[in-house]
Amino acid sequence: MALAHTLGFPRIGRDRELKKALEAYWLGTLDEAGLRAVGRQLRAAHWQLQKDAGIELLPVGDFAWYDQVLGHSLAFGVIPARFRPHGGRPGLDTLFAMARGVSGNMRSKNTCCGGAHAQEMTKWFDSNYHYLVPEFTAEQQFALSWEQLFEEVAEGHALGHRLKPVLIGPLTYLWLGKAKGSEFDRLDLLERLLPVYGEILQRLAAQGVEWVQIDEPILALDLPQDWKNAFERAYNILQREPGKKLIATYFAGLEDNLGLAAGLPVDGLHIDLVRAPEQFPAILDRLPAYKVLSLGVVDGRNVWRTDLARALEVLQQAHERLGERLWLAPSCSLLHCPVDLGREDQLDAELKSWLAFAVQKCEEVAVLAAALNQPQDARVQAALAASRAVQAGRAQSSRIHKPAVQARLAAVRPADSRRQAPFAQRSERQRACLQLPALPTTTIGSFPQTAAIRQARQAFKAGKLSPAEYSEAMHGEIRHAVSVQERLGLDVLVHGEAERNDMVEYFAEQLDGYLLTRFGWVQSYGSRCVKPAVIYGDLSRPQAMTVAWSRYAQSLTGKPMKGMLTGPVTLLMWSFPRDDISREQQARQLALALRDEVVELEAAGIRIIQIDEAAFREGLPLRKANWQAYLGWATEAFRLAACGVRDETQIHTHMCYSEFNEVIESIAALDADVITLEASRSDMQLLDAFERFDYPNEIGPGLYDIHSPRVPDSAEMLALLRKAAARIPVERLWVNPDCGLKTRAWAETEAALVNMLAAARQLRGELA
Repeated sequence: MALAHTLGFPRIGRDRELKKALEAYWLGTLDEAGLRAVGRQLRAAHWQLQKDAGIELLPVGDFAWYDQVLGHSLAFGVIPARFRPHGGRPGLDTLFAMARGVSGNMRSKNTCCGGAHAQEMTKWFDSNYHYLVPEFTAEQQFALSWEQLFEEVAEGHALGHRLKPVLIGPLTYLWLGKAKGSEFDRLDLLERLLPVYGEILQRLAAQGVEWVQIDEPILALDLPQDWKNAFERAYNILQREPGKKLIATYFAGLEDNLGLAAGLPVDGLHIDLVRAPEQFPAILDRLPAYKVLSLGVVDGRNVWRTDLARALEVLQQAHERLGERLWLAPSCSLLHCPVDLGREDQLDAELKSWLAFAVQKCEEVAVLAAALNQPQDARVQAALAASRAVQAGRAQSSRIHKPAVQARLAAVRPADSRRQAPFAQRSERQRACLQLPALPTTTIGSFPQTAAIRQARQAFKAGKLSPAEYSEAMHGEIRHAVSVQERLGLDVLVHGEAERNDMVEYFAEQLDGYLLTRFGWVQSYGSRCVKPAVIYGDLSRPQAMTVAWSRYAQSLTGKPMKGMLTGPVTLLMWSFPRDDISREQQARQLALALRDEVVELEAAGIRIIQIDEAAFREGLPLRKANWQAYLGWATEAFRLAACGVRDETQIHTHMCYSEFNEVIESIAALDADVITLEASRSDMQLLDAFERFDYPNEIGPGLYDIHSPRVPDSAEMLALLRKAAARIPVERLWVNPDCGLKTRAWAETEAALVNMLAAARQLRGELA
C-alpha cells in the first residue's frame, strides 16, 4: 500500500492566529502561558486537518515560534554569547531576542543584556521564507538545550496521531550557518554536532517514534567534495542510532548527488518531482531494494491544482517497481502555501476551481495514494474525473491569453533595455539636476502602517468611505510623512506608501492577469505574513498605479520625492506564478507594464524613481549551471522597465537579505544609478562583494535593522558608515536604513532616523 504523508504544514493558522499571538506577547498583552496555549491549539488543528484530508503519517517539529532553523539553534545550544541566559536553559525570550534583537529597555531575566543586535536573517534557498543564520565559533560546543520537539511528540501521541518528527539534517544545518570570529571550516564542527542528533534520535525512539524525517535540501546544490564525503561519514555514524530515517530533499534535482543520496545508509529518500521530474527514472535504478522512496508529486511551492492523471502515470510506474516501499507527498513542506482554499468565499468560481492550498494539496496526495491502492473506488474515479475537467477547462480558457500583450512583447528591441548614456555621464547630469549633498540621506520607501491607515483601508473596501474620503485620508498620511522627513532633515523624501497594503499586492490589484485572495497568507518570517497574488493570465497595466500619489507628495516639498515601484522580478517571485508559461515570459510582461508607469512618473515631475528588486538574488536557480539563463532574463526585465527615461532621471533599486558575492556582475548589469541594500545585520560584510568587484554605480548600505524594535545609537551607525566608506568611495555613498519602515512604530522610526542623520552629519564634517 502506497503511503500518504507530508513534509510539513503551514504553522500560522487559517486566520494568522500565530502572528496575532506573537505580536500580543511582544506587546505584553498575552503572557507566555497564553502564547503556548495558542501553539498547542494550532498544532492540534493542523494535525487534524491533515488527517481528515487522508494523510497517514503526520509531521511534528514543523511548528516553530519564529523560524525552524532558529529552533534548531536553541535545541543544539548554538546561542551567541550576547544572548546566553544568565542561568539555566534558554526560554522563549531567548529565542525572540536572537530573532529580533534586544533594546536597552527590553532587558529581561532570560537574556544576558540589553542592546544586543539580532542574528542575521536571509532567504531559505530560493524561497521568500527567511531563516535566522546560525552563528558558529571555532570553539563551538553543542548540547541538547530545548525540549520543544519532545513535548510536541507527546502532544501528538496523546491525540492518537501517527507522527513523523522533522529535523534539519546536520550537514544542512552547518551549511546554513556562518563562522564568526576567526576563520575555520564549519565541517570541523560535524563530529561535535552528531552526538546531539544521536541523543535526539534515542529520545524519540523512547517516545515510540518509528520514522524520523531528516531534511537535507543541500543535496540539491553544487556541493564541494569534502561536503559530499561528510554526508557518508555522518550517516554512517547516525545509522547506529535507533529509528527509521527518511532523508528529504527538495527545491531542485539531485543530479550529480543522486548516487550519494540513494546510497546513504538510511531507510528512505524523498525527492522533488515537481521541480525536477527528470530524476525519476534514474532514482528507481539507483535505490537499494530495502529503501522507501517518497515522491513529491504535488507542488508545495505554488497554488495550482495538480494534474492528477499526469502524476498518476509516473506513480503507477513507481508502484509497479516499489509496491509498499512507495510513499507519496507534496514536493516540499507546505509552509510555502496558504492554509485552506475553503476560506475563499469571494473568488471567481472558475479561477477558484484551478487552485489548491495546503489542505487541498493534502487531499490530492491522499487521492493519488488511493488511486494506487484502490483504483476502482468510486470516489477515486470521481476525483480523477474532476481533475481532468479542471485541467481541460483551464487550458481552453479565453481569460489567459491576450494577443495585444504578446504582440507588444514581440516588438521589443535591444535598445529598449539600454539607458541613453553610460552611468558616468548620467551621474554628472543627475548631480547637477538634484543638487544633493555628500552622503545623501533617504529611506527605502514605506513609513509606519498605523492602525488609522489600516482602518481607513478597511472602511474603503467595505464601502464605508467614498473614494474621495479615502483619498483625503491618505493625503493626510502623506502630508504627515513628508513633514516628518522635512523636520528631520532627510535629503531625498518618500511619500510613505500609506495607500499600499503590500509591495506586491498593491500592484497586483491594478494589473490585468492577477487574482487576489482574502486569506491566502504565507509566513515570510516570524510574525510577518504576506498574501502572494496569483498570476493566472497575460499581464498588462490598464492605467497609472502610483502617479497621482507621487505627484501629490512632490507638490508638498521642494526636495526630490522618490517614485516607488516594485520591480518585475520581485513582482514575479513574490507572487504565485503561472505554471503554463516560463517565468521569463511573465517577467517581461511585468517589465513592460512597469515601463509605462516609470515613463509617466517622469512626465509628472518625479526625478528619482526606485524600482525595488528585493527578490533578484532569491530567484537564482540552486544549480550554477542554470544561473546564466536566469540572470540574463532577470537583468533584461529590470532594464526594460527602467530604461525609458532621460539621463537626468535617477533610477534606484533596493535589495535585501541576500548574498551578493556570486551575482555582483549581474547586479551591476542592472545599471541602476543607485542601489540600496540590507547590510547592518552582517556588519557590512555584504559590501565585500561590492569592494572586490569595484561596483561602478552608487550604493546605500543599510545602517540599521528595521526588522528589530531595537533603536541603535548614532555611534553604532557611524561605525557602520565608516566601514562602508572604507569600501565604497564617499562620493558614491548614500545613507539609509536596511529596508522599508512599514512594520515599525512612528516613535522608534523617528528616533532611529535622528540617529542615522546624526551619523551622516558627523561623517560629512570629518570629510569636509
